[in-house]
Amino acid sequence: AIARDNSVTQRRSYRIADVRFQNGAVSELDPSQALSLLKSTESTVPLLESQIRQTRNALSILLGMPPNDLYEVLQGAGKIPEPPAQIDIGVPADLLRRRPDIRSAELQAATQSALIGVAKSDLYPRFALVGSIGLLNGDTGSNGNSDLFKSDSVGYNYGPSASWQILNYGRLKNRVRVQDARLEALLVNYQDTVLRAAQEVEDGLSAYTGAREQSGYLKESVKAAQRSVDLALVQYREGAVDYQRVLDTQQTLLRVQDRYTSVRGEVVGGLIATYKALGGGWEIRAGHAFVSPERQDRMKQRTDWGHLLDTESVPEELPVAPPTGKDQPLLNSPDW
Repeated sequence: AIARDNSVTQRRSYRIADVRFQNGAVSELDPSQALSLLKSTESTVPLLESQIRQTRNALSILLGMPPNDLYEVLQGAGKIPEPPAQIDIGVPADLLRRRPDIRSAELQAATQSALIGVAKSDLYPRFALVGSIGLLNGDTGSNGNSDLFKSDSVGYNYGPSASWQILNYGRLKNRVRVQDARLEALLVNYQDTVLRAAQEVEDGLSAYTGAREQSGYLKESVKAAQRSVDLALVQYREGAVDYQRVLDTQQTLLRVQDRYTSVRGEVVGGLIATYKALGGGWEIRAGHAFVSPERQDRMKQRTDWGHLLDTESVPEELPVAPPTGKDQPLLNSPDW
């Protein structure tokens, strides 16, 4: 959209320069420079459209759809998403627990902690109560089966059992130490995972706030650059300035607009990175099946899944209630 808007402005400048050249007010240099800048700007449009199509195709693949299925939805000119008026990030310490990597590291450490108890149990003697019961029949005659269930045909035995690997005590002791060392390694890994997740949250917030502040300055810069282009065209039409001044202002406007658009994307990207680092996106799946109905039908035709694939069987993620009052962290959206 920016490239097309600048093409319209530059085409108007070219027409003004060409009219002045036809009237003998300026040399052919002015319309030639105007045409060169116009064609240079127009040449960027096909490349940008190609990049848009490639991005649409990539988005279709992420959604598990053929590349052309999103064309009708995304064929119009889109806008950069605007953040809400206030961004509630909640309590990062609670929201970080939603991250799969943190939950996985936590469960691995918990599992290893249980294995230490299993290894320690081998250091102590084991006691058990064992027994057996059976039917005895010494008569092999034709009527022997009738004596199977008599009281004197029932045999049984029972008693305690004890075992202790006392001769392997040193090896078992070292096995406990090995399990404890593995637990310590997993605890360090869990701590590192949490710290890295916290870093990602802080990096996302820093990128968001920095880009938001920068976008405010660039917005004013775009307004000033657009005003400069309008004034330069008026002055050139009246012969007060040469065409080089018009070229300079138009090129400056194009650079500032490109940078402003890029920074607006960085604002949204920083916000997305923050939500991603906090484990965001759980609301989308809450109460919904993880497997699409079409895929469920195919799976049920092959295997009896019972009720495991039903939507009702999917547990809902309990929302973390954000803090209220002065303790609630909030980020204000940029003034676009």
